[in-house]
Amino acid sequence: MEPTEIKAILEDALSLDEIHVKGDGSHFEVVAVGELFDGMSRVKKQQTIYGPLMEHIRTNAIHALSIKALTPAEWARDKKLMQPL
Repeated sequence: MEPTEIKAILEDALSLDEIHVKGDGSHFEVVAVGELFDGMSRVKKQQTIYGPLMEHIRTNAIHALSIKALTPAEWARDKKLMQPL
């Protein structure tokens, strides 16, 4: 499975402002940004991302998935924290 395939699945299924997917083979990292995550617990955010991908997880096309699901405000804060000093 390719990162572009995962990105397309999530874009079709969820209302997201931004989505970034990287990885290869069956191990991937997802950063999803959207207002839909506002007020959700961390577990609920992850379940929201896992949902559209479950068929691919079940068939082992996706073996490992690291998820960061953030609101636009959380994403802006995280990007500031990642800036070099």
